[in-house]
Amino acid sequence: MNGAGMDIDDTHTDTHEGDIYRIRDEILEATLPNVIFDGWSTQSLRDGASMAGYDSDAVFRAFPGGIPELVDHFSSWADRRMLEELEKHDLDAMKVRERITLAVRARLEVLEPHEDAVRRALTFLALPNHTAQGARMVYRTVDAMWYAAGDTATDFNYYTKRGLLAAVLTSTTLYWLNDHSEDKRDTWAFLDRRIADVMRVGRTTGRLSGLGNLVAHFPSPFRFGRQIRRRASGY
Repeated sequence: MNGAGMDIDDTHTDTHEGDIYRIRDEILEATLPNVIFDGWSTQSLRDGASMAGYDSDAVFRAFPGGIPELVDHFSSWADRRMLEELEKHDLDAMKVRERITLAVRARLEVLEPHEDAVRRALTFLALPNHTAQGARMVYRTVDAMWYAAGDTATDFNYYTKRGLLAAVLTSTTLYWLNDHSEDKRDTWAFLDRRIADVMRVGRTTGRLSGLGNLVAHFPSPFRFGRQIRRRASGY
């Protein structure tokens, strides 16, 4: 790629889904440094696309939904990188608890170079007209984590597992964003405690009341972004 303002159709006459994902990834990765200064904005996206060698028409074709679609792709990008990291481990030799812990940690480590972009994305998703999108993104992530961990549940446990992990993921992400300990060691200790809470409930009760009591102690996936919003100056 160069700065000649390439259009998607000009560079890929037979563009297929794999090409679109690659182009979106290139534009996203070039946009992420701009988010620090301009937030998740049209300006950041246009500048990122230009840096990746694409023109404004290519931006529209890659992200016809605009900034919400770009933020969604950021989450999808992190999920895919997380799964790539998990493939480097012998998951069959690990307990389910270890697999889930590894998945949460892997995703956060993938995002570590982009903490400010994560913080601003949470602020963006905390806006009333974006909360449903945020919920879908969290669900997609925890579903990918459980699938990678080998979960085959199709009954009520399918939903409770994902609900509990959503609470763990969101609370740990919030802690991670405010953790200044060396190598994020406080975050990993926090994650271990949250996973232990979930496993303890799984051993002691399968009743909805028990699950409700635990979830009540975690930040809601749809509420925690407001805490980020109060700390950020923009989105």
